[in-house]
Amino acid sequence: MKGIQKLESQEMKEQQSSKARLTPAQQRLSDLWDEHVRDEFATKDAAAALDTMVPDAYVNHVPVLTGGVGRDQLKEFYSKHFIPNIPPDTEIVPISRTIGSDRLVDEMIVCFTHSIEMDWMLPGITPTGKRVECATVAIVQFRDGKLFNEHLYWDQASVLVQLGLLDPSTLPIAGVETARKVADPSLPSNQLMQRAETGGRGKK
Repeated sequence: MKGIQKLESQEMKEQQSSKARLTPAQQRLSDLWDEHVRDEFATKDAAAALDTMVPDAYVNHVPVLTGGVGRDQLKEFYSKHFIPNIPPDTEIVPISRTIGSDRLVDEMIVCFTHSIEMDWMLPGITPTGKRVECATVAIVQFRDGKLFNEHLYWDQASVLVQLGLLDPSTLPIAGVETARKVADPSLPSNQLMQRAETGGRGKK
């Protein structure tokens, strides 16, 4: 976690610098997304989160196809599945944010202990009590001054490795290393390739 803690300090400085370079329109998109995330993870207010979105908004958690289309589905998803099932020790470590005229891309590391059922991310998996660090990307589109859609991407194989549900020694996948290398680019590259070349267990 030292690399992530160091990154948090660095990112705070970079974000303060980048804010000064945003146009007023870009700043509004950034602030609205921050408000939406705060409603989800800090105040845990499903109604407030929905208020930041247009009525026909949709959310797609790409690795597991969870989310919803339209206010009724998203109300059900946010109030019964997503917000109540966010682990209490969840942390979001920002990596980068790119903002255009109607779209925002957030790169982050999401850290949590799998202490409760998380059917929005791990449907059918009982709590393991294990710690997870997950590199995540959110692509958010805006319309009429509100959120229109969210596409959320993360490496589900890495999550399952960290939970002890996939064996990385037999497959070309990695665990916490994927998030750690996002936080610290100086960490080694190409280790899976080297393992295969030297006759590692994943090689047939």
